Amino acid sequence: MPRRPIFAGLLVAAVTMAAFLLLVPGGGLQRLVGDRSAAPDGHAAVGAPAPAVVGTTLDGAAFDLKALAGQPVIINFWGPGCAPCRDEFPLLEAKLAQHASSGLVVVGVLTDDPVEPAREFVAAFHATWQTVIDPDQAIKAAYRVAARPQSYFVDRSGVIRSIQAGYLTDADFERQFAQIAQ
Repeated sequence: MPRRPIFAGLLVAAVTMAAFLLLVPGGGLQRLVGDRSAAPDGHAAVGAPAPAVVGTTLDGAAFDLKALAGQPVIINFWGPGCAPCRDEFPLLEAKLAQHASSGLVVVGVLTDDPVEPAREFVAAFHATWQTVIDPDQAIKAAYRVAARPQSYFVDRSGVIRSIQAGYLTDADFERQFAQIAQ
């Protein structure tokens, strides 16, 4: 009989820790792993070089992430069919303007939605950053995108310093931007 309360307590503690690690926005798991989670397999991870983002943008231009070397970059996986992505757009626009003197660049990667609605959405919201089309989802796979929106904060040397799964708040943005602004 006395083992049941101990087992129940341990189970509650384990579930609480798992929820913290997986569900705290921009928080739990990333705070624990920090720069030690670099993936040796070439996939995106904090502390690892950002995988390639090469392709064509919504406006038909060629794009290669390597051309942005030396600038802080936010790679944002989104789609117009994603309500949180739509809500996040004004924040990204405001932060891009606010941090223009740092050379900040936002790069969108269209994920899981067709191209034409994305073009219409970008035009309607007057987005000033490029969005790369990912027709075969190779970029999504390399970045291990679980859901949209998902953002990667890449420093001037091309290393991922933070990953935000889910909608960015002002505080989330500023905390993670500070890691790539130097």
